[in-house]
Amino acid sequence: MLVDSNLLIYAVQPQYEALRHWFIETMPKYSVISRVEVLGYHRLKIEEKQALTQVLDNLERVYLSQACYELAISLKQQHKMSLGDALIGATCLEQGLTLATNNQADFTWIENLTLINPL
Repeated sequence: MLVDSNLLIYAVQPQYEALRHWFIETMPKYSVISRVEVLGYHRLKIEEKQALTQVLDNLERVYLSQACYELAISLKQQHKMSLGDALIGATCLEQGLTLATNNQADFTWIENLTLINPL
């Protein structure tokens, strides 16, 4: 299972205790793209950065392969989407991973991509 950036962001917010339990039970992987997205936010406060880094450091990081780049290109040619979403979707397709996201609408059109929303 690969977790999308939005769930990583929610996991450090106080109102999402159930999501934090889901993370502990599931121990999903995350894409290096999500690390860039969540830690690269220009208005990230120091305490948010620390909390996000702690979550990320406890999960397995997935790096991109050449095949992933090619799949992402194909996805972007088929449908208007962000580069991050294309790379995350392609990673799941290439590695046979389910994508956990709160933004399922961004990915439902991708054939053979399994989605779940733990929220």
